[in-house]
Amino acid sequence: MNQELEKKAEELEQTLAKQLELLKKDSEEWVKIGGLALAGGLIAFAILKTKKRKKNRNTEKALALLEKEGLLTEELEEKIKSKAKSSGFWPSLSQRLLVLGLAYAKEKYLPNLFSDQASEDAEKGEEESQ
Repeated sequence: MNQELEKKAEELEQTLAKQLELLKKDSEEWVKIGGLALAGGLIAFAILKTKKRKKNRNTEKALALLEKEGLLTEELEEKIKSKAKSSGFWPSLSQRLLVLGLAYAKEKYLPNLFSDQASEDAEKGEEESQ
């Protein structure tokens, strides 16, 4: 009886070790994906920041020139400084990241989904026949 308990304890420890190993392997993939998403976001943020800075410089130059020429009115200044309403960069970026994530998940998990179910069904059939 004592030997049986020791065997069960050893089997449970091995099972736990295998599960932890699988968890570590899966988490490594998620960390890589998260890192790529973070890097892409930082790059996009840097690009947008430089574009905005360049646009502000051009706007300030145009306002200075108009003021120098005496053509600058409050209404014109307001029009120049107001931001145009546009869909922006972030919605298209989020759509692209979503499509990329779905494509990755499809490649990674879809083939394994059906093969795992088929092997589980086969194992259940063997257990029932015994």
